[in-house]
Amino acid sequence: MKKILCYGDSNTYGFNPIDFSMFDENTRWTALLKKNLINDYEVIEEGMCDRTGFVNNPKGFLYSAQRHFPKFISKTKNIDILILAIGTNDLQTQYDISFSLIEKGLENLIEAAQDKAKEIILIPPVILSETIFNGYFKDQFDEISITKSKKVVKAYKKLAKIYNCKIFDINDFTAPSDIDGLHYDETSHKLIAEKLTEFINNLT
Repeated sequence: MKKILCYGDSNTYGFNPIDFSMFDENTRWTALLKKNLINDYEVIEEGMCDRTGFVNNPKGFLYSAQRHFPKFISKTKNIDILILAIGTNDLQTQYDISFSLIEKGLENLIEAAQDKAKEIILIPPVILSETIFNGYFKDQFDEISITKSKKVVKAYKKLAKIYNCKIFDINDFTAPSDIDGLHYDETSHKLIAEKLTEFINNLT
């Protein structure tokens, strides 16, 4: 059976902005994708809350995709489709990341996966909402973070062309929950799964 690897942060993990739990298998988009494609693909869920993509996360190895992902993907065999949904946590104020570092960091992840995945789908970071300043994560992001989240998709599209990856921009059809301005709610997860299932089916 073909394999899909979903690698990312809390929105891939299925973080519930209401109670900070993990959305169950009937709710989070990765699990719904697994159900939708059960006859054709094995779907591997590899999301982690607070995982960064391009900077060293002080929480350690598993939280730093730039360190963890190359080793993880090297040990994961026969990946037909890699869904790489990373980059939101890099926009936290503590990292003060530049666009050039975002681009270089994403390029490094793509290059690490090129020989391991037949197809790579890039999911750009969620466009942060102003309501983030009313939620639990208000001290981790600022106005500059929001501005970067609106512009960073350009780097993803640029590298997608260079490396022949696909772009699946969730921001085109949904937005984060008003609860925290960062994470998707139950309705959005179901919509993401529905549209991504269609997207993947159209690849074949």
